Amino acid sequence: MIVVTGCVGFIGYHLTQKLLSKKKIVLGIDKIDNYYDKKLKLSRLKILKKNKNFIFSKIDLNNMQRLHKQFKKKKISTIIHLAAQPGVRISIKRPHNTLYQNINAFINIIEIARILSVKKFIYASSSSVYGDTKKYPFIENDKNNFPISVYGVSKLCNEHIAETYSKNFKLKAIGLRFFTVYGPYGRPDMAYFSFTKNLFQNKKIKVFNKGKMLRDFTYIDDITNGIYKILNKNIKVFHSVINLGKGRPDNLFDLINYLQKYSNKKFKFNFTTSIPKGDIKKTYASVAKAKKTMDWNPKINLNEGISNFLKWYRMFYGKKN
Repeated sequence: MIVVTGCVGFIGYHLTQKLLSKKKIVLGIDKIDNYYDKKLKLSRLKILKKNKNFIFSKIDLNNMQRLHKQFKKKKISTIIHLAAQPGVRISIKRPHNTLYQNINAFINIIEIARILSVKKFIYASSSSVYGDTKKYPFIENDKNNFPISVYGVSKLCNEHIAETYSKNFKLKAIGLRFFTVYGPYGRPDMAYFSFTKNLFQNKKIKVFNKGKMLRDFTYIDDITNGIYKILNKNIKVFHSVINLGKGRPDNLFDLINYLQKYSNKKFKFNFTTSIPKGDIKKTYASVAKAKKTMDWNPKINLNEGISNFLKWYRMFYGKKN
């Protein structure tokens, strides 16, 4: 049995779908919070529940007593920990909540992994750990970077905890640094999603730094394929962190232009020279380690990815025009 925490979140949902398609038995855990529209999360859950190999448990990972009870008599081979309070900007507004959700919950679930002696503990890290480093592309062994957001700090802290657990308890742990993951059933707080919402509502979008921003946009199917490969790889070291990005940044205006192209609509802009606290101008993943470790080969470019997203968006929200 494989445990996926955050199973009705964006990446968690798609990964669980992937595992179920491979006939895996998945125990999905999620507290279904209200960080964004619950209807989207419940729609994901409804789809997952159609598969007989999916078991769902609504648990807050901060409740260690309930976690113990849930896992006590189950044979768990792998834990994939994706649950978290996402978002750089919300971590600036509510720093204590981000730290509590991302660190305390991580401590609990990695302790469960230790107690159960799972074969592999895979967890979500983030490109935010690199902060505003000037070294491009971002490489995993760069020791001179430091996060500039509370969210980034919480993820780097997770990495240090995993490293220590691996050394002390021989726990096989792999941290995956995700780079701007996007696609159908995505997170409404992310730029591509919120831009699309404003586009269909004929509202202005706020474009920071006059659009001079670059992101290593990585399509959701590439991410889930990558996690699945890691799941089936024999990683020799006890702890490793690996970038999962496309390995090539796109300009923010590439995103904007593709959204206009596939919606057949035009944006109204509100340009500003400012950059929100915690945000950085450019993300760019080195994927050399991922290629060597797991034959990482992302296939979906931004053009195709946004086309797929718009098709889903129109269907899900009933947007014919």
